[in-house]
Amino acid sequence: MAGVAGRTYPPVTFRIEPERAAAFARAIGANPGAGVPPTFAAVYSLGATAPQLFGDAEAAVDFARLLHAEQEFTWARHPRPSETVTSRGRVASDVNRRGMRFVTFETETTDAAGEPLCRSKALFVIRS
Repeated sequence: MAGVAGRTYPPVTFRIEPERAAAFARAIGANPGAGVPPTFAAVYSLGATAPQLFGDAEAAVDFARLLHAEQEFTWARHPRPSETVTSRGRVASDVNRRGMRFVTFETETTDAAGEPLCRSKALFVIRS
């Protein structure tokens, strides 16, 4: 199978719903009045873009063999409740080693003005 390294996906727009961000904050034990928790990036950044990779027939990601091995986020700033953000995903690398496939998926999230908000990097390991 040919890898999909370098593949980019269309931008996804996501509105940070205040109620959803507050519920997320409560679920992780954070103060819902303190704004959008940093880890909410798992929703608006990775969560908004990864379905494009997983639904890509050429990427052939087999969920039964998938392990989400690593995740990291870096922020220029955190989004605010009610803000609309845009995330764009791309496959940074796709390599096979020792009978396993390692897919690094990166997402860039920007605000409505196109200014950087968050960068996400995930490593997915798919067993053969």
